[in-house]
Amino acid sequence: MTSFRGKLLLTTAALFTSSLCGAQQTLAKAAQASPLPAMYFSEESLGRPMAKDPSVVHFGDAYYLYFSEARRQEPDAPAAMQEKGPSGLGSIGVARSTDRIHWKLVGEIRPTQPAEALGIYAPGARVIRGQVHLFYQTGALKPTDAICHAVSSDGIHFEKDPSNPVYHPTDMPWSVGRAIDAEVFVHGGELWMYFATRDPSFKRQLIGMAKAPLASNFSRGTWHDVSRDAPILSPDLPWEMTCIEAPTLAEHEGLLYLFYAGAYNNSPQQIGVATGTDGIHWTRMSDQPLLTNGPAGSWNATESGHPGILQDDDGQTYLYYQGSSDKGRTYHLSMLKVKWEGKQPILVAP
Repeated sequence: MTSFRGKLLLTTAALFTSSLCGAQQTLAKAAQASPLPAMYFSEESLGRPMAKDPSVVHFGDAYYLYFSEARRQEPDAPAAMQEKGPSGLGSIGVARSTDRIHWKLVGEIRPTQPAEALGIYAPGARVIRGQVHLFYQTGALKPTDAICHAVSSDGIHFEKDPSNPVYHPTDMPWSVGRAIDAEVFVHGGELWMYFATRDPSFKRQLIGMAKAPLASNFSRGTWHDVSRDAPILSPDLPWEMTCIEAPTLAEHEGLLYLFYAGAYNNSPQQIGVATGTDGIHWTRMSDQPLLTNGPAGSWNATESGHPGILQDDDGQTYLYYQGSSDKGRTYHLSMLKVKWEGKQPILVAP
């Protein structure tokens, strides 16, 4: 026989379970009702959508999207390259499009070099001298994370630099020496590299800058630290919390625009923008994000982050970014068009 106290506990548990299920159903219905963006892309090799860190170039007669993906490794892979936790080991996916919105997976770049043993992530692509140059990070969430380099003549198959990793900061006392989230930008006879790093306590994520001669091969030894005395941007606004990362650049009417992600993933991470003229000194356009995370139940409810700018041959500008609805268990990629109203970037549907 069940006691009165037992019945009360069972009833309370049932009510709690019913309430929890009801809340989950409400969120699920809200997610289903929330409209999806025109571009809604991911990759599902781990049985769930997982695509992050977009970078897009126009190359030849198509567009190529490079992104972080999580792959299960083959059983005979070296022990250091076996699946790393629930997300799998990081690789770089390659997708192709003719309209910038609908994408087909056409390739993959897997970790093969000793420096890449814990995965590769966060690609930054740029077309230079008729080839796609890809800069990407080694991934271990450690001070030793660094930037690698690879080159492709078809946008799909890449030859990795034998000197990898090609860069990490060595002359920046304010940095722990880490470099991730590489973005390169051609300016005159130089290639500017922007990257995220951390302070010596490994708590605050900051943005630094290096450069190499444009005529070089961008291998190790060609890069020189620029932001020696201080980061070019650090988290100072409340919504940025303790992190600024994923820098990406655009140029419009003689002004440079630095789009960046503020706050660590799903805190929520959101996107801000700053302007400058010399590539080193930047002024935020607002104390609020340019692109926020979405409302509860939406595809990007817990994050709109890690921006990647495409400035197309026709002068149009597009902002690619990642979104999550579930604190990072899944990620999709999307895009908004940047409409310029004078010097002000306005985000609109493509």
